[in-house]
Amino acid sequence: MEYVTKLVFGFTGFVVAISLIEAVVLSRRKSATTPFAWHEVWISLLDLAVRRLMSLLPLSLATPLFSFAYEHRLFTVDINSALMVFALFIGQEFCYYWYHRASHRMRFFWATHAVHHSPNQLTLSTSYRLGLTGKLSGATLFFAPLVWLGVKPEVVMLTLFLNLMYQFWLHTTWIPKLGWFEYVFNTPSAHRVHHASNVDYLDANYGGVLIVFDRLFGTYVEEREDEPCVYGFVTPTTSRNPFVIEFEHWATLIRDVVKAKNPWIALNHIIQPPGWLPDGGGETTEELRRKNKAVVQSACETVNG
Repeated sequence: MEYVTKLVFGFTGFVVAISLIEAVVLSRRKSATTPFAWHEVWISLLDLAVRRLMSLLPLSLATPLFSFAYEHRLFTVDINSALMVFALFIGQEFCYYWYHRASHRMRFFWATHAVHHSPNQLTLSTSYRLGLTGKLSGATLFFAPLVWLGVKPEVVMLTLFLNLMYQFWLHTTWIPKLGWFEYVFNTPSAHRVHHASNVDYLDANYGGVLIVFDRLFGTYVEEREDEPCVYGFVTPTTSRNPFVIEFEHWATLIRDVVKAKNPWIALNHIIQPPGWLPDGGGETTEELRRKNKAVVQSACETVNG
């Protein structure tokens, strides 16, 4: 695993350098009405630095989970041919899609993943703001099937890291649509939609390297010229306090679970989408779209007399 560690730290230095260059360029291009938010970059850098320090501690749930899965593996898989590399790539993409989708559709996983979506601007530095509680949330559960099938844990983790390396360049607003590439691969255009808080764009484009699983499972949404992306949350985060940004969603989740009237409601606060309320009057994606549709219909009726 030493080579993996060197790869991680080497790539980390590269992405930080490139993201800072982009930040300098964008800060000079921004108009006075929409100044570049340097504090978003500093918060992302702090998140990255603390996670690197935490990686030195034995806090991850991945190690015992992957060890158990590998000890009870169905096969022993050797990645020793182009076909096996391709099969691992597709398998990992499939697992990543469902991990990412669950991170948006289950509040427990969203509490960590929300940190990645907290910036109100989209820049390359957003790519490495991933949240401090990722290793403790059990998200590796979604990749354990690959280990259970017989792929070595270190190979699975390396493949996931390569997936995240690819996604670095997706966090940009200045790369246009890329033609035929958009039909198969995840691109900056597709990922801009993923990070947008526009009601029509919510909960879309979960892929890592590929966009094909989004097309297959009905979660692909194309970026539209008539609907510019608005980044951040539906209710934007205004705090510049890194502690608040890292833990506010965990704090509200714990509050709602503790105040729940019964265990069933408490469980639903954990497993239902963000914005879920017991009375159905919350702000889940479905409810927001229903409200937005009602507003549009009301406006049309008013115009038509």
